[in-house]
Amino acid sequence: MELNIDFLEMLKSSFTLVILFACSMLLITFSLERWWYFRKIASKSSELLAAIEKYLEDGKYKDAAAFCEQIKTPVAEVAKTALLNHARPRAHIEELTTATRMEQRLKMENYLGILGTLGNTAPFIGLFGTVIGIIKAFRDLALSGSSGPSVVAAGISEALVATAGGLAVAIPAVVFYNYFLKRIKDISVDMETAQIRLLVQIAGK
Repeated sequence: MELNIDFLEMLKSSFTLVILFACSMLLITFSLERWWYFRKIASKSSELLAAIEKYLEDGKYKDAAAFCEQIKTPVAEVAKTALLNHARPRAHIEELTTATRMEQRLKMENYLGILGTLGNTAPFIGLFGTVIGIIKAFRDLALSGSSGPSVVAAGISEALVATAGGLAVAIPAVVFYNYFLKRIKDISVDMETAQIRLLVQIAGK
């Protein structure tokens, strides 16, 4: 027995599939936005710090800060804060650069809550749609009288699409969420390394 499933018709009749479709649009939108953001701020911090060291050897703090302004990455922002405040006491520079690190981390974490929420809730939305679909299938069987199990089979097969849809949203959401968390962790380490190195270099001048 062949089951011809009209997905467009199912989408029109199932509000859970509509919700999952909206979730998939959110997933695509914010995943692409975060991917583009991290692509823009990607840079080799070792090369950046090496360039800054050359400026510091000549005492060109303003030129070094201007160079960091052009790079526009989290590590460059931390370095710029340290350079613009190089005349302050070390403790003040450390506090200011730490504040900059926190600000940059917040920017990197933008929209990750949405991806995490999608990864956690999409399977439950799909399961809810499946339960509702199975209830409808058995109701149709009761109303059809002697139509046989074909009515239930068709209804259940359609209901299971909701579970598959929930997993199709949740799995990529979890993968992207963990990937971006790893990027944030790596960049946070780079910012902390830059902070320490610059504090030592500025204090030694």
